[in-house]
Amino acid sequence: MMVLELKGVFHKKATQRCQCGFYGDGKRECRCSPNMITKYRNRISGPLLDRIDIHIEVPAVKYKEMAGEATGESSEVVRGRVEKARAVQRRRCKHTNSRMTPKQIKEHCRLDEESQELLKMAMTELNLSARAYDRILKVSRTIADLDNSTNIQSHQISEAIQYRSLDRQLWV
Repeated sequence: MMVLELKGVFHKKATQRCQCGFYGDGKRECRCSPNMITKYRNRISGPLLDRIDIHIEVPAVKYKEMAGEATGESSEVVRGRVEKARAVQRRRCKHTNSRMTPKQIKEHCRLDEESQELLKMAMTELNLSARAYDRILKVSRTIADLDNSTNIQSHQISEAIQYRSLDRQLWV
């Protein structure tokens, strides 16, 4: 599902990998030709995708996993961490990272040499846009805030790059 924030309102856009919805499914066979898959995916424009901070692939969850005992963090623990990170962001910029201006990005998303090299490689190898570059920096800053980290580190840049799956054309 894609979430797009426009003028403070969040819009969700769920997409399938192909028209039949089974491309890459381990249990069901896709009935779409490669041409059909490409045509279906091209309906989502690059400029629109550039305006979405995070796009990830979410595989179907097996019944056994849903019905089993939950082993992850509780929602309360996660909520507390998110609220703390958002408070840090508001103190820093008077708003959340998603609304940082280019000037604020330069000021608050400084990278060490290792992180710069990683981002440079991703931009070149994945042919990412300037808008995607800003999105990666904002998401990296948010990941650093959630990690209670003052500076953005290379593993946080790497994680943010992974959240650009539609840019990386992993679907094909």
